Amino acid sequence: MDIGIVGAGITGLTAAYDLTQRQHKVTLYETRPYPGGVAAGFHDPNWEWSLERFYHHWFATDKDAIDLVDRLGARDRLFFPRPVTSVYHQGNIYPLDSATSVLRFRPLSVLDRLRLGLVVFYLKTVRNWRPLERVTAAEWTRRIAGEQSYEVFWKPMLLSKFGEEHFANVNMAWLWARFHKRTSRLGYFVGGFQAFIDLLVEQIEHDGGMVHLRSEVLGIDAGHGDVTLRLPDGQACHDRVIATCPPHALAQLTPDLPDQYVQSLKSLQSMGAIVLVLALRHPLTPEHYWINIPASEGFPFMGLVQHTNYISAEHYGGDHLVYCGDYLPTDHPYFTATKDQLLEAYQPGLTKINPCFSQDWIRDAWVFAEKYAQPIPFLNHARNIPPLRTPLPGLWMANMSQVYPWDRGTNYSIELGHRVAEEILR
Repeated sequence: MDIGIVGAGITGLTAAYDLTQRQHKVTLYETRPYPGGVAAGFHDPNWEWSLERFYHHWFATDKDAIDLVDRLGARDRLFFPRPVTSVYHQGNIYPLDSATSVLRFRPLSVLDRLRLGLVVFYLKTVRNWRPLERVTAAEWTRRIAGEQSYEVFWKPMLLSKFGEEHFANVNMAWLWARFHKRTSRLGYFVGGFQAFIDLLVEQIEHDGGMVHLRSEVLGIDAGHGDVTLRLPDGQACHDRVIATCPPHALAQLTPDLPDQYVQSLKSLQSMGAIVLVLALRHPLTPEHYWINIPASEGFPFMGLVQHTNYISAEHYGGDHLVYCGDYLPTDHPYFTATKDQLLEAYQPGLTKINPCFSQDWIRDAWVFAEKYAQPIPFLNHARNIPPLRTPLPGLWMANMSQVYPWDRGTNYSIELGHRVAEEILR
């Protein structure tokens, strides 16, 4: 078959890899000037390795990602450090990534620490998530873990991810997925995720696939035999097309989709993500990799990720790399703010983490934003997930909304790419 793929993110690249391995003709069209989507990296002249635009890692249980690395013959480039993951609470930073650290978490009473540990153990061991999507995460954790634990631990997590408007309506299956398969060891690829992406592109092209960058798809015409992609310099016809763009983008690109189906796509809501990446001359903290910051603490961002407390600064010319990240509604003013404006807004938060921090610590800074970053799963969300096959013959959809109940992540993007390729072949 002749197959077109709209988008060269991880899902599109994985599908292309599977299909070219089976001798099909595959062409990918990517609007950006680089492959990899939100997992892609960038490179500073001072660095040996690239750095992800949005912080990324794998878990030791991410089977699809590990298997794909194996298939690419690059297992020796995958490694799993054990960095410190923490939470900020009333001026202190507490490691919170093991049973022992939970028992030492002083903001909770001894009884509530035990209840918290038991709840996490339950979420890691229970397999059937279906009943959990019938209750909100806020209601379930308050009832099962207790009021104090909810206010100190669970509610801040939900608020940080989904904001005041949505946190109380997110279902418990989503929260179950965040704990069920996660591990304290976090995987990384030698050279950064971009090195993994480049290896995947190299293999696709070796097997006859084509990856067109800076190639925006302006429209999709389907339902009349071949599927036609409208491009700035003409059009391309394919036997099958996989669209890996966000659901609302597919609705805009494809005028032939039935109205009811379009409304179902538009009903899928998501949060945007924004990060300020800092290259610092000094470390912000001595050990913490990931610091979750509750919204109630008054910070201008919800997460502080110190990449070089996970991966050595020697790969980045001695820079100490820090992400200040947040999930926000797509109309938030930060999405139109300049780098200098974000630096000004974020500096008080950085100073709260380390009172010695000052502007002259910053060697360089970058801002990255993505308006389709975190799907919002409401009650009984499984019934809202569209199938991979659209109502139009030859047109398939595969995007982050379809990895539910799992949280967003490259492992599930890879699994989705395998799944859509297999369905097309079937």
